[in-house]
Amino acid sequence: MPTENERKFVLKNDHELEVRLAQAPGITRSLIVQAYLESPGVRIRAIESGGTLERIFTFKRPVGDEVVEIETTLDAQDFARLWKLRRETLQKARYSWPDGRFRWDVDFFKDANGCTYFAMAEVEMPEHVKIPPPVPASLKSFVLGLAPDGDPKFTSKRLSDKSYAERLLQQIMHDGYVS
Repeated sequence: MPTENERKFVLKNDHELEVRLAQAPGITRSLIVQAYLESPGVRIRAIESGGTLERIFTFKRPVGDEVVEIETTLDAQDFARLWKLRRETLQKARYSWPDGRFRWDVDFFKDANGCTYFAMAEVEMPEHVKIPPPVPASLKSFVLGLAPDGDPKFTSKRLSDKSYAERLLQQIMHDGYVS
């Protein structure tokens, strides 16, 4: 059964980081448009990367201490049909790279005008690893803190609400830590 094991780091909303990542060798940039459907844990996304467009249907749900994530590709027609059923939607630019046994993704959540309103890094870890690796040097000065494991405040679905994400970031900046 496919499981997801990731940790999230809240980042400063700083345009400089996105520029740096866009210019760095070995980093892949993807543009993601994502929608959540009526059923819990069900989403669709279109991912444009390197001139190709992929449409994906995902079922993702906690089962005990693990998160099961099952994905399959969709054709354009099925994606369009399901898009009509969307609830929350989001756009983000994602920068990804491998790091040994780990994979880093940095997401820049975008509003309708393409402006970033929230930034977060995720590290995908092997299934039984509990402690995240050190943050890459390229991200260190931008990290505001490690999000509590499994905290629903930091799901993409919640962060798709721009006003919620801005309030959350403001609270983190005010407190000086992620809680």
